[in-house]
Amino acid sequence: MHLLRPGEELGDLLTPYAAVDRCRPGRAWVMANMVGTLSGSAAVGGKVGELSEGPDARLFVDMRSLADVVLVGAETVRREGYGPVRLREELVAARRDQGRPDSPVVAVVSRSLELDWDRPVFADAPEGRRTIVLTCESADPARLARAREVADVVVAGERSVDPALAVAALSERGHGVVLCEGGPRWLGELVAHDCLDELCLTVAPILGGDLLPVSIAPPDSPLRRFALRHAIAADDTLFLRYERPADA
Repeated sequence: MHLLRPGEELGDLLTPYAAVDRCRPGRAWVMANMVGTLSGSAAVGGKVGELSEGPDARLFVDMRSLADVVLVGAETVRREGYGPVRLREELVAARRDQGRPDSPVVAVVSRSLELDWDRPVFADAPEGRRTIVLTCESADPARLARAREVADVVVAGERSVDPALAVAALSERGHGVVLCEGGPRWLGELVAHDCLDELCLTVAPILGGDLLPVSIAPPDSPLRRFALRHAIAADDTLFLRYERPADA
């Protein structure tokens, strides 16, 4: 048992996250970055924007520099207006020094493929770095054909997208670190299938919000225990990082 006291000052909030060795033999390392209120809500008015400000807003973008692919559910793409990932110049330079592309590719999870293919996340993807769409065999053939015109389509499941198959498919494409940004239902699916290795959770100093928790697990899903790796305070906001123990 430890009482957390003010410790060393951090010049850059990303530093302790960047120092983590994210290597998992056999498949990609899957991390999630989420924000919630003191009462556990993951959104205000259907969007996360009101909760993410100041240090968290910057960390949300910078965290993407640690990943090879940003994984997100279709509903979150619709609500939050996703586009291609843009990083700060110094983070782009760091990735180039590591022999990595300038930014991670985006992967969208959609069972129905009811998506606006003219959205920036598809239309503005860098040349040679098209957005990935993870879907299932039961998807409408016409929508599937349209998706293939603007994205790299991966079928991962029969009637729904199977998290384990999705992660395996991303691993086979050479993506060693997968960063999930929600939404809560897709995060819950990853947890239920024991695919999540790391959770980065920002606790915003706010009470209230929508009746939408950070993670929504399917019925009768087993509980998963995680170990706290660090806790950082900045502007009344708490930044927690948890990992799934290797022996869990």
